[in-house]
Amino acid sequence: MKTDTPEWFKSSYSNNGGNCVEVAANLVASRGIVPVRDSKTVDGPVLTVHASAFSAFVTGVQAGEFGTV
Repeated sequence: MKTDTPEWFKSSYSNNGGNCVEVAANLVASRGIVPVRDSKTVDGPVLTVHASAFSAFVTGVQAGEFGTV
C-alpha cells in the first residue's frame, strides 16, 4: 500500500510577510482533498478540505467575493 505524502507549497504572491498558508494540491487526484496548514507552524494542525470546496473557495477569491483586508 502506498501512502501519499503532502507536497506543501505557498503562493508565489507570498512575500514572507508571515501570514501565509501552505497547501498540498498533490493529494487532489489520489484522495480528493486539499490539506491546508499555517506556514509558521508546519508541525501544527492541518485542515483537510474537500477538493470541490477548495475549488469553490479559490473561485470566490478570484471573483472578489470576500473583499480585501
